Amino acid sequence: MNNLTYRSVPDMLRVNANIFGSRLALKYRKQGAFVTLTYAAYYERVLMVARGLIKMGVKPGDRIAILSENRAGWVIADMGILSTGSTTVPIYPTNTPEQIEYMINHSGAKIVFVSGKFQYSKLLKVREAIPGLELVVSFERFLGNPSLPVTTFYQLSEIDSPITPEENREIESIIDQIEPADMLTMIYTSGTTGVPKGVMLSHNNILANTQYLTEQSGVIAENDVLLSFLPLSHILERTAGYYMTIRNGALMAFADSIEKVPENMFEIRPTVMVSVPRLFEKIYHRIFENAHQMSAVKRSLFHWAVDVGKKYVAATYIDKQPSALLNMKYSLADRLVFSKIRANFGGNMKLFCSGGAPLDKTINEFFWVIGIPILEGYGLTETSPALCFNSFEHIRFGSVGFALKETEFKIAEDGEILVKGPQIMLGYYNDPTATAEAFQDGWFKTGDIGHVKDGFVFITDRKKELIITAGGKNIAPQPIENELKMDKYVASAFVYGDRKPYLTALIVPNLERLLEFSKEKHIHYYELDDLVMHEPVQKLFEQRLAEINSRLAPYETIKKFVLLPHDFSIEGCELTPTLKLRRKVIYEKYKHKIEDMYADHSN
Repeated sequence: MNNLTYRSVPDMLRVNANIFGSRLALKYRKQGAFVTLTYAAYYERVLMVARGLIKMGVKPGDRIAILSENRAGWVIADMGILSTGSTTVPIYPTNTPEQIEYMINHSGAKIVFVSGKFQYSKLLKVREAIPGLELVVSFERFLGNPSLPVTTFYQLSEIDSPITPEENREIESIIDQIEPADMLTMIYTSGTTGVPKGVMLSHNNILANTQYLTEQSGVIAENDVLLSFLPLSHILERTAGYYMTIRNGALMAFADSIEKVPENMFEIRPTVMVSVPRLFEKIYHRIFENAHQMSAVKRSLFHWAVDVGKKYVAATYIDKQPSALLNMKYSLADRLVFSKIRANFGGNMKLFCSGGAPLDKTINEFFWVIGIPILEGYGLTETSPALCFNSFEHIRFGSVGFALKETEFKIAEDGEILVKGPQIMLGYYNDPTATAEAFQDGWFKTGDIGHVKDGFVFITDRKKELIITAGGKNIAPQPIENELKMDKYVASAFVYGDRKPYLTALIVPNLERLLEFSKEKHIHYYELDDLVMHEPVQKLFEQRLAEINSRLAPYETIKKFVLLPHDFSIEGCELTPTLKLRRKVIYEKYKHKIEDMYADHSN
């Protein structure tokens, strides 16, 4: 039985376009200046896209791809596709021509929306291998190749021809016929463990997620401004950053790029953002880096404020017994310290949402302390994505939250988390074997190891990423990597040791701290590759590692390490588009360095 507010995602937009007509829905940069679209104007643009697609022969059930960076055209195209009863197939703009070729052929997409010439050129490179692709629609104007027809977004939409009442009725009759169980999107997994699989999600999957997240967390309300910068190709930003803003009549503003997020926060002054832990790690280290540069008096004040803040957060949100004296102290700490930190986020930020990977408990708590709480959740592409979520009423640092409504958790004998709920995928497209393997007696197998305590879900690691040492110890690398990254001299870390006698690590130093150290020690070097090999630098990290190892179990300690002069990146293929480590890629890329650390040990 469907007890949700809307029948489909385009139905949700249609209803809210009528309710919120003159309210701002989208904000984006155009020719150097920010422009906006109201809910009414947004919906009309969506109908225009749907009209154009119908004229191109698109029928309900067709698959249409979007290969683009985040922009307003992305969400307008998506809603236009969905309004024809078709399925959106998002493709990461960082994907290679060969990866794109596989997704287009596997999904059977006949039309692809692209951001511009660069993405179009990828399609041209594999044109002969994608014979089923009939048309490319570009958000930007450029001259195409006769072998692959291209039209502009405006041409498809016939932007100068308003939607007629007849056209409106025709499209809305299609929207009326969309069933909650119909496929809304097909999202391809990253393929780090094999061939990418097409995850089929229904309208009902997404609507259940947005409704229950809204009811249980209060993350996004009518007057909120959400700054969008995570890839819309990823289900976290798609559901929490995009569909939830539409559901609640909020404003979705587009960042110019991930690099421009700090600048855009000052310009747009958002109240909410969805992010992954890597951003919070960088912000946390930057704040403490700045505190490190302060005078002794100011540094002392900063640490006093943080101590007060920790007690205040525990008393207010965990124990729910705040005292008047503690409230007064926190108010002073906030006025003297935290309000100044919050000003760097635009001044209006009320909260962050985090997902995609485990967030370090210390970092999470710190953001609550400074008055911009991070509400951490957990889920997968296959679960639309949220399964559980921390909220102001239910918060445990170190957990990924309380189960969403109608969502059940069970722990298998080997510690794997199993789930049931309305957000669980329809299955993997054209892959009944993989679909069957993903379930156990009707429960979806998450592939994550964890436990449930007092209703809160705790994740310890990915089942497939567990390191099994030569001694038979099962070790989760992520908590150790998080421990390493908490050190002020460490920017990133990769822990290895599968079927090996001990653990080793690739460590990326915090560049600012390292340069500061090299200046203090008068180290002369030509480039970073040279600097990380210097004996004083190696000795420094040996000392830092010894300190970290003292806090770990003996079998978890890092016996050897290699310093890398450059951080892991999406461009280098070491990170996924949502900034998670691609373990197999990193191992292959640095195999000689890793294996050298075991060279003098007979296995």
